[in-house]
Amino acid sequence: MKILHCNEYGPIENLEWVDIDSPIPNDDEVLITVKAAALNYPDYLIVQGLYQFKPPLPFAPGNEGAGIIKKIGKNVKNFKQGDRVYFMAPYGAFAEEICVNAFGVSHIPTDISFEIAASYQMAYGTSYHALIQRGEIKEGDELLVLGASGGVGLAALDIAKAKGARVVAAVSTDEKAKICLEYKADDTVVYGKGPKDKEASKAFSTELKSKSLKGGYDLIYDPIGDCYAEPAFRSIGWKGRYLVVGFAAGEIPKLPINLALLKGASIVGVFWGSFTGREMNINHENIQDINLMLSRKEIKPLISKTYPMQNAIDAISMIGNRGVIGKVVLLNN
Repeated sequence: MKILHCNEYGPIENLEWVDIDSPIPNDDEVLITVKAAALNYPDYLIVQGLYQFKPPLPFAPGNEGAGIIKKIGKNVKNFKQGDRVYFMAPYGAFAEEICVNAFGVSHIPTDISFEIAASYQMAYGTSYHALIQRGEIKEGDELLVLGASGGVGLAALDIAKAKGARVVAAVSTDEKAKICLEYKADDTVVYGKGPKDKEASKAFSTELKSKSLKGGYDLIYDPIGDCYAEPAFRSIGWKGRYLVVGFAAGEIPKLPINLALLKGASIVGVFWGSFTGREMNINHENIQDINLMLSRKEIKPLISKTYPMQNAIDAISMIGNRGVIGKVVLLNN
């Protein structure tokens, strides 16, 4: 079978497709023929050795996908050969086949395609955990989403609207703002290339705050960090919760901690990957609720592009350049 190997941490261009033997599932695993696998920003980081953990070399990037079960381990009871499933794995999805522990596998509802099934677990799982467990969002809350047209940002907007919140979407272009309005954002802020000096930062914060009907946000969802974080935090309301989701814009920001004191605000870390391992049952309940919202058409994952799996290197480079709206999915024939 073919698999996209990272043989050493470094530039995306160093990834290569290789042929290896088909893997054999252990007693608690299933072997899945991968039909679709979704791209996420961590895929760009992990092959460069920039993510929170480093898999043993060589490895394939990609941690969410969907396909058909080819073989099962002897301890696996809830699946059989031929089942349509989606899966989460630490890595390895950019391949023709993958072995996954059965705990990370779920049946695909009959009305959901492989592409959709592969695309929403990580983005919607992250955003659901951020908003529900970490942010404790409730109906009537006001939420600011930075990077709102990306995978996790658009998922946060989608979930928050389904839960009855008012949402302001902050994005880099008018095109991305239009997408967010189609997802029922109540207002938008277009920040271009972002504030580059003190005056621009102050103006950005003033604009963000002007979009809040409460004079400050109950929650701020930040997957981008960098120069956007401090001006966004200055727009938070009394007892607001600032959700630290990631740093897609590059630099890890250094926030003046006195702002938390002045606003009675909380800076709340969101690490969905660790949460899924530490609180597996709660994560399973989250995914069930996401599936229910999906079946009721309360949420609508956006797949902006699909590519053949063999074009994975180009697709990973594109997501690293922040050229993605919604999700990109790779397809095997």
